[in-house]
Amino acid sequence: MSELQLQLAGHRMTTAEIIYRMPDHPGLLQTYVWQSLDTAPRFPRLSGFLRFWEDNLDGPLHLVRVASAPLVQPAEFQFRDGELVLH
Repeated sequence: MSELQLQLAGHRMTTAEIIYRMPDHPGLLQTYVWQSLDTAPRFPRLSGFLRFWEDNLDGPLHLVRVASAPLVQPAEFQFRDGELVLH
């Protein structure tokens, strides 16, 4: 599927801030930002990525923050009272 088709099917732009401990220096934290189209509320792509991280990478996860927003949504119109005069 194309990105537009995924968005129309309900996928949302999902951003995860992943904070993990450095493998050689566990007292230090490092940040990694992951972003992809995913479906809320289960986030299967993000969950798969985090499983991959835990299985294959040495830096243990400390914190994961997730933000998600639809990219394609109905337009919102708000009518205002007023007049704009040019010239």
